[in-house]
Amino acid sequence: MSTTGTRSDPVMIMVAPNGARRTKADHPALPMTAQEIAEDAVRCRAAGASVIHMHVRDDAGGHVLDAERYMRATQAVEAATNGDMVVQITTEAVGIYAPDEQMAVVREVNPVSVSMGLRELAPDDSHAQILRSFCVWMQVNRIAPQFILYDTDDVDRFFALRDADVIPYTNPFLLFVLGRYAADQQSEPGDLVPYLEALGGRDVPWAVCAFGKNGPACALAAVKAGGHVRIGFENNLHMPDGSAAASNADLVAAVAEEVRAFGADVMSAGEARAFLAETLV
Repeated sequence: MSTTGTRSDPVMIMVAPNGARRTKADHPALPMTAQEIAEDAVRCRAAGASVIHMHVRDDAGGHVLDAERYMRATQAVEAATNGDMVVQITTEAVGIYAPDEQMAVVREVNPVSVSMGLRELAPDDSHAQILRSFCVWMQVNRIAPQFILYDTDDVDRFFALRDADVIPYTNPFLLFVLGRYAADQQSEPGDLVPYLEALGGRDVPWAVCAFGKNGPACALAAVKAGGHVRIGFENNLHMPDGSAAASNADLVAAVAEEVRAFGADVMSAGEARAFLAETLV
C-alpha cells in the first residue's frame, strides 16, 4: 500500500463501457454495437484508458457470449485505435451460460485477455480440475485472465485453489468488485478494506470496479492502495462530483486526472500488454 502520496508504477485504467445489462434507456451514450464500441474506445483511449473490458450484445440488445460478435467487435476496436488499446472480453454468465460455454467462447476467440468470475467458472470443487486444465491452456495460448472476486470468501477460495495448484499462476490479476451486494448496489471506498485484509499482504496485481455513484471515489482509493482501476457505464453513471457523466470518456478522464494528481502515471497500451504478460506466469 502506498503511504507517500505517490507511486512509482503506472496505473492501469480499464474502461467498462457497457456491461451485460444496461441499455440506451439507462444512458443514450452507452455503446452496444461493434461500431459504437469502437468509437467509444477511441474516445476512452484518448482520455487515458489502455484496456477496454468488452461485452457484446445480440440483435435485440441482450447479453451474449458469441465468438463471432466478439471477434468482430475486437477487430473494430483494434482498427479504430490503430492497435493502441488492449481488448479484454468477458465470460460473464448472467444466469444464462454454464462454465463449459464460458470456456468455449474463450477458446474460439483466443483473446489477449479475458475477465472470469471464479464462482461462475468453478461453482464448486467438482469443477476444480476443469478449471486447472483451462488455466493451463490459457497460459500456453498467452491469454491473460483477470479473476473476478465478489467478496472476501471469493478471495479466500481463490488462494486456497492456488495453493492447491488448481489455479497455476504466481502473479494472478484480480478484480475486486465493490458494492455488488450492497443496498441499491452503492459502493463506498471503505468497501475495499476487507479485500485488502483478505489479500493478507500477498504481492499480486489487483484492480477495483465499483457499483454506484461512488465509483470514482472507490477508484481513487484503489490507486492510493496500490491497485488499478476499472471504470465505466457498466457499473457507474456519475462523475466524482455526483453529476451525470456525459460519456465513458469523461469518467476515464476524471480518473486519469486523479491518478496524475496523486503523482502516478497512467499506463499506456504498451505498458498494459507488458503488465498482462507478467500475469501469465
